[in-house]
This record gives sequence, C-alpha cells and structure tokens, in this order.
Amino acid sequence: MNPIHKVAIVGGTHGNELTGAYLIKKFDQFPQLVERSSFQTLTLLGNPRAFAANRRYTEKDLNRCFLDQDLQNPLLLTYEEQRAKDIYALLKPQDQPPIDVIIDLHSTTANMGLTLILSNNHPFNLQWAAYLSALNQQVKVFRWASLEQDAPFLRSLCPLGGAIEVGAIAQGVLYADLFQQTERLIQALLDYLDAYNRNDLPPPSHRLTLYQGIETVDYPRSDRGEIAAMIHPQLQFRDYEPLHPGDPMFLTFEGRTIAYEGASTVYPVFINEAAYYEKGIAMCLTVKQEMNVTAGELIATRAGQE
Repeated sequence: MNPIHKVAIVGGTHGNELTGAYLIKKFDQFPQLVERSSFQTLTLLGNPRAFAANRRYTEKDLNRCFLDQDLQNPLLLTYEEQRAKDIYALLKPQDQPPIDVIIDLHSTTANMGLTLILSNNHPFNLQWAAYLSALNQQVKVFRWASLEQDAPFLRSLCPLGGAIEVGAIAQGVLYADLFQQTERLIQALLDYLDAYNRNDLPPPSHRLTLYQGIETVDYPRSDRGEIAAMIHPQLQFRDYEPLHPGDPMFLTFEGRTIAYEGASTVYPVFINEAAYYEKGIAMCLTVKQEMNVTAGELIATRAGQE
C-alpha cells in the first residue's frame, strides 16, 4: 500500500451530534493536536447549517447523499445534496490527489460505547481496527451488511478509514467523558497512520472481534403503519449483548412480549436509536466473528454456533 499523504477528519455530518462537531472546532483552534509529520490532516465541519440549527439535517440526511449517481446528478439541489457535492470536490479534487483516509465522527442515542464502523474488508482497515480494539478493550468494531463500493455514506468516498460512533448520548448534547474518549481514539488512530508511514508499526494484533451486520429490524407496526410496540425493557441499552431465539425483543402497548424468532443467536446494535425512527429501523442485527487479521482469514463465524 502507498504512503498516506492526506487524512480528513469530519465531524457534524449530522448537525445535532455535537461530539464530532465540537472536536472539529477544537482541532481548528489547536491544529497541532492532529498534525503529524508524515501526512497532512484536514478537518471539516460536515453540515454547518444543520449544526447551527442543532438538527440532524435541514432537508435530507447528508450521510445518505454520497451515492456516485447522486453526486453526479445536477438536478439534486437540496442543501445537503449540494453540500455532499462540495465535500466530494474537496476530498477528491480533480486536479490534486484525493484524500487517503477519512475519519467520520458520529454519536448515537444507543448504548454503543466506542464503536469503529468499517465499510469494507480492506486489510489495512482491519489492521488499524484490530490495533485500536486491542489498545482499548472497550472499543467495538462493527461492519455494515453491505460491502458494495458505491454506498451513500460520507466515509464511502475513500476505501481507507471509517466512522467513529460513540454513545449513548442524547442528540444536541455534549458529554465530557465521551468527548475525551473520542479524542483519545482519534489521536491513537493518527499515531498509527503516522507509524505506518514511518515503517514503525507496533506488533500486529492478530485477532479482531468483528460484529458483522446482517439485517435491520423495524418496529412492529399496525395496519396503518404506526409503531405498535417498543424495545423490550430487557433489551434496552444491551447493544453488543447476545440475543437468543425466544428472548424478549419488543413490548406492545398492551404489555404483550414479542420474542426474537430467529434461528440463531445475534448481537443487536443501534438499539432504539432516535434518528432511525424515521428510517424504520429499531435495531441492526449482527453476528459476532473472530478474524485472523494478519492472514485476512475468518476463523470463527456465527456466535450462535460457537
């Protein structure tokens, strides 16, 4: 792999996720915090208008505006669609080399702790994710179900990097502890990238625990499409914990329990994420996998079969 020349750190892609937005403001005020001798670091506030309004977005979810066909479509002119085109031009300029690594900062109302989100299987992404999760045992690594090259997320503009998702934290709120933990995670990743450029990487972490997304689950709904049940109290805030067949999953307004009917154990994440109500997502189901990062070999599959 070629040396890394440019790294982009983006915060405030969603305007009411203040951890990332205010980290960008801090890095803009103290650029030496993210400077490294072997590469250039660009910091970017993703959605300034939504940030000023303390809203997730103003017209359309910016983090769903980065499909290549949409970026090339001159008829898409909402603020976020145009902002996505501007970000694309900044990170992938026609007359200059593109960004090598993207770090997109997010927060969630779900109890996700410190989560690294990968969009693909690139060996380098697996290596730095394994390093950070070994460095901090609280770090989890999640990969979306789709591994297609053309995805709507900002992080999909570059094959290297990913998102840092932290929570649980309410929308429009700053938590000092998560702010500091996120900053330390960013610093560790920048140090890793710098060490890679200097051929001074730490000893490899051979094992990576990966939570592979397999599907999203909507809330039970009435014939009119209205939500008919809530996350069951026994499942609430239990992101990354095993959900076995027959375990409580939802609770109707009448007090009836709806159990998980899958055939094997899964590990839900983004449980009861506030921003996903509009998307029809109550949680994402994952399977827990163990990977041999050095060989790129999957050495354990579904946790329910362990």
